[in-house]
Order: sequence, then structure tokens, then C-alpha cells
Amino acid sequence: MEKSLRIYLSLFCLLLSVQFSAGKRQYLHDGWTFGQARSLTRYPAKVPGVVHTDLLANKLIEDPYFRLNERSVQWVDKEDWIYENTFEVEDDLIECDNLRLFFNGLDTYADIYLNDTKILNANNMFRRWEIDVKPYVNSGRNHLKIYFHSPLKIDMAKWEKLPYQYFASNDQSENGGMFDRKLSIFARKAGYHYGWDWGPRLVTSGIWREVFLDGWNNMRINDTHYRQREVSAKKAALTDVIHLTSDKLISNATVNVRDKASGKIIVSKKCDIDKGRNDISIDFSIRNPRLWWCNGLGKPELYTFSTEIEKNGEILASNDERIGIRSIRVVTDKDSNGNMQFYFVLNGVPVFAKGTNYIPQDNFLPSVTPERYKATIDDAVNANMNMVRIWGGGIYEDDLFYDLCDESGLMVWQDFMFACSVYPAQGDWLESVRNEAIDNVCRLRNHPCIALWCGGNECLDAWYNWGWKRKTYEINPKYADIIEAELNRQYFETLPEVIAEYAPESFYWPSSPFTAQGQGSDGINGDRHYWTVWHRKAPIDSYNRDMAHFFSEYGMQSFPEYNSVIKFAPDTEDHNIDGEVMMSHQRGGDHANKLIEWYLDSEYRHPQDFSDCLYATHVMQADAMRTAIEAHRRNRPYCMGSLLWQHNDCWPVASWSTRDYYGKWKAAHYLVKKSFENVIASADITGDSIKVYAISDLLTDKTGTLTIDVFTMDGTKVYCESSKITVPANMSTKVWELPLQSIVKSHDYKSLVINIGLECDGYNHNGNYYLCKQKELKLNPSDIKMEINPASDGYILNLKSDKFVRAVWLSVNDDGAKFNDNCFDLLPGITQSCAIKTDLSPTEIQSRLKIQCLNNI
Repeated sequence: MEKSLRIYLSLFCLLLSVQFSAGKRQYLHDGWTFGQARSLTRYPAKVPGVVHTDLLANKLIEDPYFRLNERSVQWVDKEDWIYENTFEVEDDLIECDNLRLFFNGLDTYADIYLNDTKILNANNMFRRWEIDVKPYVNSGRNHLKIYFHSPLKIDMAKWEKLPYQYFASNDQSENGGMFDRKLSIFARKAGYHYGWDWGPRLVTSGIWREVFLDGWNNMRINDTHYRQREVSAKKAALTDVIHLTSDKLISNATVNVRDKASGKIIVSKKCDIDKGRNDISIDFSIRNPRLWWCNGLGKPELYTFSTEIEKNGEILASNDERIGIRSIRVVTDKDSNGNMQFYFVLNGVPVFAKGTNYIPQDNFLPSVTPERYKATIDDAVNANMNMVRIWGGGIYEDDLFYDLCDESGLMVWQDFMFACSVYPAQGDWLESVRNEAIDNVCRLRNHPCIALWCGGNECLDAWYNWGWKRKTYEINPKYADIIEAELNRQYFETLPEVIAEYAPESFYWPSSPFTAQGQGSDGINGDRHYWTVWHRKAPIDSYNRDMAHFFSEYGMQSFPEYNSVIKFAPDTEDHNIDGEVMMSHQRGGDHANKLIEWYLDSEYRHPQDFSDCLYATHVMQADAMRTAIEAHRRNRPYCMGSLLWQHNDCWPVASWSTRDYYGKWKAAHYLVKKSFENVIASADITGDSIKVYAISDLLTDKTGTLTIDVFTMDGTKVYCESSKITVPANMSTKVWELPLQSIVKSHDYKSLVINIGLECDGYNHNGNYYLCKQKELKLNPSDIKMEINPASDGYILNLKSDKFVRAVWLSVNDDGAKFNDNCFDLLPGITQSCAIKTDLSPTEIQSRLKIQCLNNI
């Protein structure tokens, strides 16, 4: 069922992305074998796939994600591999005048032979390859062979040839037995495959995306680009730019653009079509268009347009394209202090970007099913996000990813695939990058979700701010000049030129973060990666003080929850965060573990029990993300974006993710969901005063009820106030302020909880604030009472305590179980309800449910 669904969705996405029009297609996914090039032994292979998953399926290696098994498969990337397939071309295809073979992804250095003739030399994982095979195919059986060269063997010679080195800080060459040879920068291949501070070193090879034959006669539409020249609520002015190939001259043909939903032709144009390649443009407009809006601001309306080439009533070629009509603008004007702003304007509305950074969902990319894609996007949408940043050390994502973002109203910040490195941007390498950029810009430019193209991740900061330029100059100034010239050529010439030519309405940003050419980011101009909390041991409340116009990265690490840990480390002897197995699944190394322990000791409590320790890191991460998000939102319009690091993992690991590898929400994801709600109240407790802000992303003013209650830990209410307030549209507004002393009086700060609630337009936001560090709170041991009531798809859990309970965490040992709320406080005497979707029985819930809280640590 999963395989058929994947093939169906892949075909559906290919049709929507309009790679090719009228023709016939034959997928070549069955019957493959593979083996080491130096051996004659062959095994069954799955296509799409990679060599590691094929080795695993044939029981030739153990699961690399389990315990320490990653170490035992480091030989795989030093081998050359051969994939072979024998097939017959279907009758209706073999009769076509034009027959082409397509590879949507080859990883990475590959020689392709068809019937013993070499037809392609591939060298870029991110490119789509197309070959005319009409001269080479037989009407009977055909033999297709792909020889994958070891990327390490290919690139070792490049490394040895240079008198200087290119820095690649996250390339775990030592773990792969390569010593200091950082080879990842030479290959146009996903950088994270070579290791990262949250990922393993598993350097793959294989046919990682679809391979198929495409046949056609007379004419084919290669591509259509719907340029959106001007968009407003009253009118959308568009141009359909059509790229087609014709076998012959066709005079006086008609080009139609049809609305598929209504079947009506929007516009027609007469033109002559030459033999060979043709580029045709046709302008049209739509009155009162249904606009595409991001999540939280409106419906992400989509149109499907059909481009048809017609002659004498016969459709010669056609293709469909799904688009959203919208205007996205990035503002980088100077603010009142002369600093560069950075924010998005969607359909004329300034948007506070609420979102996350996304990495590939697996080191073995073909393992990511459509179901996993949908769950990942749903988890962003359900956490009230409106933007996701596709980070530059991974891949240009599958078509399905962008289709889901289109449908869900998630804007996409799209990095080009460069991260935390400097690269040999010259000659053939740079030309390969240019073609890679063209391929992916053309593939993705019609998606309404694409909000920005960015040169890469932290590469400029690495050169200018991390000391790499200085270190290179100390070795030889000439080498530093070479690298800097290549850097400028890559980010300020080649990539922006591709955007200008192939997606001229799109915005290009040279790097994230970025301030100006010739320097690193300064945290004031443009976007900011904020790591003072975490890397520099700043206290968590520093988020309340350190500001930027746009935070495109910030984060706090945590471990996976206990039920996830036991999947890759089931033995209790491994249940030690400093033990060998857990450290292998902590790619930040001892440095990261020491930071976690420092923050726990400094601000929380450091449990000795393994499960409690995992839980405590979850609470710490959740509090940090909530603190950051609320501070960023309170400070709008100065700050207009908050993209946390990170959304997901590529294997089971300790990391900054708010969802672990298995898709389970960590505590942070629940608090992110609450903090990103369209309407919230947020307190800023600074010095001797408390200020409360009403924050709204709604586009109209609303009236709400604000409540402020102050409790002691045993339930005594020492202050309460309720008032009607106006919540202004699309801004942050201070709505209440008092000296702290007037509400806490003579009570001990360490024994108090300030509860702030806001009911407005169906939103009911509630949050607790404290006047001391978490470890200083005078929490009482908890005695939580719970009722379990059946619901349509699970149960409602009602929890209550006569004492204040901090950070209640519920878990059941059931992969399918989902809570609608978690990591919440219990106010004394007030019932807190949450729903759980599960197939477990009430008895199983009672026996499996585990409740953790800070009170009992």
C-alpha cells in the first residue's frame, strides 16, 4: 500500500509541476540489482533508494541508526557500486518519435550506460538529468547500468592537489577514517551526509529519485512559468511563459490558457511555432482574484491553469500547473536608526514570520514516505507556524513537500544548498552549481509558498566572523584572496544572476544571516542567528533583552524522550547521557552535553535518574523557546520574524529539534504551538515592574478580556484583576503595567506564580510567569488526581491538584498516541483537560501512563 501510494503521489506531483506535457511515461523502478564494483555478486535493489538501504534490506549491514552501528558502515562510502536493470520499452513508447530518459536524482558521481554505450556522466546530486535515448534503445530487451564512483575517491585527488584547504566545520572526516580531509565541499551533494552537529556520517550513493522514460510526438511543452507581474485584491496581472519543443514548423497555432476548475478559456493568442525550441509569452489578468494567504491570515487559495497549443481544433500539447496568486515582498529599507530592516509583506500585509528551520527527515532520503512528509508539514501548521526555512546543508526538497506547503499556507524560505563552509567556486564546479540552481529555480518557481531564495547558511559569517579569513591570511594572503573572490563570485554573481533570469519576481538574499557584502552579519542589520543563549552560556532570559529585526535561527538542545531513546538504545546499561551509545547520538559531543548540564545546574535541577534527566531537558528547551518567541513577538514591529532551530531530526539524536526523529512532539513543540497562536498575552517582567502586551496577527481590531492572577504554591490568591481591553490588529500593544510590589506585596517571590490570560475572538491564551529561576521555585511534592473519560477517538484526561504543579508531562508507551496538549502547569484547584488519540483501552492507559513534573524531581 505504501509503495503504491508513493508512486501515485510522485506521479501526481510530477504532473502538477508540469515537467512534460502530452506524451507517454514508463517508470523504471523494478528489477534492479546492485553490488560492489569489484565483485560479481549482485543483490536485489530498490529504486528509488540508496546503497545503505539496499545493504540493510539484504541483511548485509545492521541498522546504522541503532546503538553504535554507524561506525561499522564507514566502509560503504569508500566503495564503487554498480546498479543494473534490464527492461523492455513499452510498445507505445518505442513508437514515439522522441524518447528521453530522465533521472530526477543521482547521488552523486555516476556513469550511465545504456546497452553498453555511455550516455551520461553525472556529477551533481541536486540536478535533474535528461538524455535522448532514441538512438540507443532496442525494441526488445535493454540493459541499463549505472556505475557510482565513491565520492571520497573522486574528491580525494582534488583535496590533495590544492596547496590550501577549504574549511568545512561540520564535516566529520575523522569519524569516517579520513583524518582531516574535509572533502564534502568538492561534491555537489547534501552536506549533512558527511556529518553535522546533529547528524551521523553516512555518505550515500544511489538512484535517490525517480527514473523514467518519456516519449512524445510532434510537440512537447517543457515548462511553463506563471510570472505574477502585479497582484492586488482587485486584479492580478500574469504572464504565462511557455517553453516548448516542436518537431516541425506550425503556422498560426492558438495558445490557450484555461481555468481548469471552470473549464473556461481565460486568454488566447495566435502565434507561429518554429521547429526546435520556442519561448512564447501570453499576458492575462484575473479580476478580484482569490488570493493565496499564509497560515493564520486566510485561506491558501490555489488555481490550476492549463496551457494548450491548438491547431484546427486539435490539442497538440498541453500541461497543467497549480499556482497561488499572491504578492510577496521582502522589505530591507532603513529603520529610524539607519539600520536595515528585514520583514515579509504578503498581499500588502506586513507578516510576522512564525516558523522553524527544516532539515532533511532522514539520512536515507528515499525512506521518507508521503505520510512522513504530510505529518511533518501538519506539525508545523498545527503549531501555528506560517513559515519554514529549508536549510542549506540538506537538499532541495521533493515536489510533494512544496505541494503540501502550498496547500497549507506555509511560506518557504529556500536556501541554496551551501552551509557552514567555503567552496571552490570556479570552473566546472561553479558551472555545475549554476545548472543546479537553474534546475531547481525552474522546478520550484511556480509554487506560491516560495517566499525567498537565500545563498546559503552561515557561509559568509564563517569566513568573516568565525576567523576563517584571518587563519587563511596567516597561512598565505594569496590563498585568502582566492577564496574570498570565489565566495563573491558564488553568492553575489552566479546565484543572483540565475534568480534574475529565471525567477525575476523572486527575492534573493545572499546568505543567512546577512548584513552587507564584504563582512559578516552584525546582529543589527538584516536577519540574525542568535546563539548567545546556548553557545555562549547566556541565561535563558537573555532572549528578553537581545533583539534583532528578524531571528532566522536560535535554539536550545534536548534529548529525545525516553520512549524514543529505547528504540535505538534499549539496554539500560546504555542509559547514561555521557555513556558511549548516548554520546554517539549526541553529535555536539561532550561540549553539547556540558552545555546541557550547565543550563540544568544554573537554571533548573539536574536529576540523576535517566528518564527524569531527559524530561528536564525537554522542559528547559520548551521554556527557552517560549521565552524567545514571546520576546520576539512583543517587540514587533522592530522584530518581524522568529524561526526557531529546528523542526525535525534526520536520525535519533540529541538536538535542537522540537520533534524527534520518530515524529514525536517534544515539550517545546507544545509550547511553541501556544506561543505562536494568533492572539496571545505576554508579560515582560523587568526590574521592578511587570508589563503585559496583547499580541495579535489578526487583520482587524478585537475586544478581549485580560486577567491577571497571582497565586502562592498552595493556592492562595494574592492578587486578581480582570478588564476589557482592545486588541489592535497585526501588532503588539502594551495593555497593562504595574509595579511588581503592588501585586506581590510582602510574599516571597520564590513562592509565587503570575497567571495571565486573554480571551479574544475565540482565542483563549493562558500563561504562567515566575519571579525567580526555576530551580529556586518552592515547589511542593505533587499529588495529581486524574480522571479518564472516553472520547470519540481516544480519551479526555482531567488532571487536578491542590498545589501548584510545574511542567506536567504525560507519556504512554504507544507510538500512535497523540496528545493535544502537554507540558502544562496545574494551577491549584483548577482542572486541566487534555485529549489523547489512541487505540489503547482505559486499563492500558492507566497502566502505561506516566506523569512527570518538576515538583517531584
